[in-house]
Amino acid sequence: MKRVADESLAPRGAINFSWAWRHMPTLTRIIEDQRPKAPLKGKKVGVCLHVTKETAVFVKGLQQLGAEVYLAGANPLSTQDDIAAYLLSEGVEVWAWRGQSTEQYKACIRNVLRAGPSLQVDDGADAHVMAHSEGYAARIEGGTEETTTGVLRLRALERQRGLAYPIIAVNNASTKFLFDNRYGTGQSTLDGILRATSLLLAGKVVVVAGYGWVGRGVAARARGLGARVVVTEVNPIRALEALLQGYEVMSMRQAAPLGDLFITCTGQINVIDEPHLLNMKDGAVLANAGHFDVEVNVGALKRMARASREVRPNVTEYELPDGRRLYLLAEGRVVNLVCAEGHPPEVMMMSFSNQLLSLLYLANEAPRLEKRLVPVPQEVDEEVARATLGAYGIALDALTEEQVKYAESWAL
Repeated sequence: MKRVADESLAPRGAINFSWAWRHMPTLTRIIEDQRPKAPLKGKKVGVCLHVTKETAVFVKGLQQLGAEVYLAGANPLSTQDDIAAYLLSEGVEVWAWRGQSTEQYKACIRNVLRAGPSLQVDDGADAHVMAHSEGYAARIEGGTEETTTGVLRLRALERQRGLAYPIIAVNNASTKFLFDNRYGTGQSTLDGILRATSLLLAGKVVVVAGYGWVGRGVAARARGLGARVVVTEVNPIRALEALLQGYEVMSMRQAAPLGDLFITCTGQINVIDEPHLLNMKDGAVLANAGHFDVEVNVGALKRMARASREVRPNVTEYELPDGRRLYLLAEGRVVNLVCAEGHPPEVMMMSFSNQLLSLLYLANEAPRLEKRLVPVPQEVDEEVARATLGAYGIALDALTEEQVKYAESWAL
């Protein structure tokens, strides 16, 4: 079976890897501190992540700590082919290339699971779900999950049939979702949209579907570039927060005829559906920041269109029967990774530091953990925050003994 797109791209991948390594000091410091102990020696680690330069730093770290690493991509269109070639040249068992079919994508994940990993890292839960549904779970001692969508899927799996091994919800660590989801996705989503379209955002109406941590970040960055931002929500508390942050808040039905650019940030299916598409203005652009290609009803868009064509890389024009044209980015897939390079390394260093420390925790504690979704240990979250502040040269105050006593006293 094909392993990577082109092995000759490895030298270019090495250069991009070095750039990421230089800009991920929290993660690299943990790797360097742990390397002499080889805490993952003898462990097989399965990895299903977006194959980017930042992921390469994490994967090489696993290798340097003694692990035997098996890697597949977490999306058919997100792999950076030079990075996949570089990791293969470095002895990582890689099955990943950009532009996979659905069956090739699944086959690559299956190859990772067939290797019999004792620890499994995932982004979106495809590997965890396949392990449970296809009989690969027995040898897995524990796992981690990187993203909101994956955690939601695993909660459903946990409720319906139970988990076969403990899985740490890395996404729920404060040093992950507060930074990766908000600042990382906020910046990289707009980076992908601007690279794909080369359009000016200032003055345009940008409709952000969902005001979770991703939506908050996307809305803030769009407003910072001069856009008029509209937020749609199903959660009244989040909608109220968006309103009090100064955004216009309305339903997608109301927003459909107003928006110049629509960005979905929900993890839900058909957030932009046929009735919305029918009411959009000529030239509206559709982008998805979520993990799976389900938030825009692409099937409905294809059925409605009388013609379609690629007008720029990763930009498909759909001409509707009345002559209006809608532009879909990245085939409705995760726009920051298909149209750009994903999150900045400075953000991913926190996410992958959580991943690495969670794996080290599992390597020691998995047999004693319940087979369920497990939170990131608080000490891990705080260690990542302290290490990141240290990497920026920032020192913190500490409570004095007098202040500690005051905080613990009920008397004034």
